[in-house]
Amino acid sequence: MMKKIIFIGKTGSGKTTLCQKLHGENIEYKKTQAIVPFEYAIDTPGEYIENRFYYKALIVSAADADFIGLVHDCTEEYNYFPPSFGSVFPKPVIGIITKIDLAKSKEDILLSEKYLKLAGADRIFPISISLEEGMKELKDYLQGTI
Repeated sequence: MMKKIIFIGKTGSGKTTLCQKLHGENIEYKKTQAIVPFEYAIDTPGEYIENRFYYKALIVSAADADFIGLVHDCTEEYNYFPPSFGSVFPKPVIGIITKIDLAKSKEDILLSEKYLKLAGADRIFPISISLEEGMKELKDYLQGTI
């Protein structure tokens, strides 16, 4: 049985797309305006990590999750996660690097990995929804099979 994950990341990083893919839904863009619960995931607005005022909402919403998923778009040069951000959650924290197919170089992916590790991610999952890369590994992890 798949456990529940909360996706936290900047606006446009791919959190909603991850939720849709995880649940076998059609991929369609829609701006997340509020916290949206799915069966196996919790989608959060990007503004919640971009504005410290909303950190409390992320912490409270994470109570319903088994895993914390910090999401970073490797085409984004900035890091919105404070150092050790994951330590506020008493749950396993993983990092998800999205849009790896759009990276200009391997260094972009490595920079995302560095940001996620500095934020407290223990394990990193590089993902490309359009190339169908990485989702099987993420699902297997959430099901406890790896």
